[in-house]
Amino acid sequence: MDKIKIILADDERYSREELRHLLSEYTCIEIADEADNGEAAVMKALKHQPHAVFLDVEMPKMNGMEAAKSLMELKKPPLIIFATAYPQFAAEAFKYEAIDYLLKPYDEEQLKRTVQRIQRLVQPAGSDIGSALPAKLAIETEGEIFYLDPKDILYIYRDEKATKVVTKNESYYTKTLLKDLEAKLAPFRFFRIHKSYLVNLEYAAKLTPWFNGAYQLELTGTKEVLGVSRNYVKALRERLEIH
Repeated sequence: MDKIKIILADDERYSREELRHLLSEYTCIEIADEADNGEAAVMKALKHQPHAVFLDVEMPKMNGMEAAKSLMELKKPPLIIFATAYPQFAAEAFKYEAIDYLLKPYDEEQLKRTVQRIQRLVQPAGSDIGSALPAKLAIETEGEIFYLDPKDILYIYRDEKATKVVTKNESYYTKTLLKDLEAKLAPFRFFRIHKSYLVNLEYAAKLTPWFNGAYQLELTGTKEVLGVSRNYVKALRERLEIH
């Protein structure tokens, strides 16, 4: 089976070397090239047509977000993984359909899950690592662990103390942070519509203007109407519409 081609983009050489070293543990991965700024990352993506690009956020000439936007416009856009020291950009990163958001210093277990997601999306059949990706989402609540099929989840939201996972038939409370569940559900059609809400777009039924640029989203399977922050409306409409 052909290897998965990766480009690493980071203006810090030692960060690129660390990530290259960690990824060298995976025989399915081939580092096609490296870039020290966003503009170079886009140019090298045009040259190599990689399956995925790891992007730092803060880079000269063109930052990671700008590079991701340009990469999405390519005829064959690569998968985007942000790898950065800045946690505050995570919400914005997923507007660019990033499949994961890694924080420095890198956690090897999280990186392993990222590789699993990449392989599942690039090589959906016949791969050892990809086949190890859990088919169900584990939710721990009050000492018990429930295994949920992501396709049954309607939406997830975070209040001050807990995260609530709402499925077709039941609701579950967990201490797991929303951003962590978002990362685990990256291979599926989940989308952040608000800083506290993550929805399964498979159940999107109706989008209605509300006020001050915000919208309301109705989902099949629940009577609750969810608010869509105006910061997420444009990206949501792009994800829902057929072009």
